[in-house]
Amino acid sequence: MSWMLIIGLSLIVFINRYIFLEPKFQFQLPIFIQKMLKYAAPCLMVSLCVPIIFYQNHEFRELIHNVYLYSAIITIVVAQLTQKLLLSIVLSLFSFYGLMYFLN
Repeated sequence: MSWMLIIGLSLIVFINRYIFLEPKFQFQLPIFIQKMLKYAAPCLMVSLCVPIIFYQNHEFRELIHNVYLYSAIITIVVAQLTQKLLLSIVLSLFSFYGLMYFLN
């Protein structure tokens, strides 16, 4: 059962990527779908990050001692100011682990 599920999902992912990346296959999405897909990555990031930032063990984290929230705010500010991916990642990691060290 699990192997069939893994193989089936792998085929679905491969076919979806093949359709859009193969230059011989002429497939054009309508303009409104292309505009809607620009919001997919930010929505996915929000849905992944919000539970990590605000919840721990199915309970709401305290905002005063929430290192994850402070680090997320620092990350957003650094990313907006620098506009450089690697520098943003490095500074965000330093801020997170520094806050974890000093606040815990």
